[in-house]
Amino acid sequence: MNILILGSGGREHTLAWKLSQSPQLKKLYVAPGNAGTASIAQNIPIGVNDFEAIKKTVLSEDIALVVVGPEDPLVRGVHDFFLNDGELRDIPVIGPQEEAAQLEGSKEFAKQFMIRHAIPTAAYQSFTAADLEEAYGFLESLHPPYVLKADGLAAGKGVVILKDLNEAKAELRSMLVDAKFGEASATVVIEEFLDGIELSVFVLTDGNGYKVLPTAKDYKRIGEGDTGLNTGGMGAISPVPFADKTFMDKIHERIVKPTVEGLKKDELPYKGFIFIGLIKVGDDPKVIEYNVRMGDPETEVVIPRIKNDFLEVLQAVAQGTLDEVVLELDSRSATTVMLVSGGYPEAYEKGKEITGFQDITDSLVFHAGTKLNEDEVVTNGGRVMAITSLDEDFRQALQKSYQNIKKIRFDAMNYRKDIGFDL
Repeated sequence: MNILILGSGGREHTLAWKLSQSPQLKKLYVAPGNAGTASIAQNIPIGVNDFEAIKKTVLSEDIALVVVGPEDPLVRGVHDFFLNDGELRDIPVIGPQEEAAQLEGSKEFAKQFMIRHAIPTAAYQSFTAADLEEAYGFLESLHPPYVLKADGLAAGKGVVILKDLNEAKAELRSMLVDAKFGEASATVVIEEFLDGIELSVFVLTDGNGYKVLPTAKDYKRIGEGDTGLNTGGMGAISPVPFADKTFMDKIHERIVKPTVEGLKKDELPYKGFIFIGLIKVGDDPKVIEYNVRMGDPETEVVIPRIKNDFLEVLQAVAQGTLDEVVLELDSRSATTVMLVSGGYPEAYEKGKEITGFQDITDSLVFHAGTKLNEDEVVTNGGRVMAITSLDEDFRQALQKSYQNIKKIRFDAMNYRKDIGFDL
């Protein structure tokens, strides 16, 4: 069968790498893709939100399954576009419909969902510019640090955590009144700060049955020791060492089951991935956020640990038979380290030639922000490549990734040398 993956990052390259191993695959397309996907699939130069161009490709290339990588097309209703089109409605889409995608598209929607279904999360209130004085009062009632979240999608940059009350008030004004994140911060969710250690749990559901995929922990800050600005993710580890059976049982009973059941009760059709961002407070899990797709760079450590033919798994999601699948997992640890452009997450240059990655044999190289420039592979984004390794212990796997990174070169290349420091 022919498959189309939407997206252009490390997540999409990893999914393409995994799906390309299936004997059932006839041809794989990625739109728009990157230099990594170009080596195992056919890249199609169309945007993930250009639904008409996607339709044209699906029909002309006889696509039988569409896998949506990023959140933006899901929040904009790409799945609904297929269901409402006579020529597309029978082609399965992996990813939720527009209303369910609001779990990521609106922080307020997600918090209301959690409260409604008694899913443990931080106390919160939502505010608009008209409520600024009231919002200041709520901030004053909280203990620092202060957590401000733009309600809408802000490319992973809409969450701000500040220790000083006056700074928090100034930031809140900037988000609400000065539209720091545009429409995304027309509403701001203010939350109590939860003190603990974070992890992510990934669930794949067909709307009825579900499978819990391997846990992962990613590292968002640019600087060593989790300092500096937030990024899209500088590295990840799977499984999470502190997530033992007792803790995972709590996550399953208090969070995963009520989430899937809540979607059914609220009549929110859902075929796809649910990313649950969690924090361990004492011995208890609480939900920080939902995403409606796989994380990046977590995909680069979760997917390589799944032994199944992943095309068969996704077909089961499409057909509503996921309960029949027995998930087989690699018991080894997987780690990934992200190579980024100098200056990222602020201003950085593109078009720098990348060399040496072709010489790596005992780690996996997943392209994120790359493109082909004639015969060269060049940088085309802030996060450039993820170097993934598997070994019996996450420390050994990390060592393998770091040794292989020494072979790779591009101008002003940067990466964190302390992934897993807190484990």
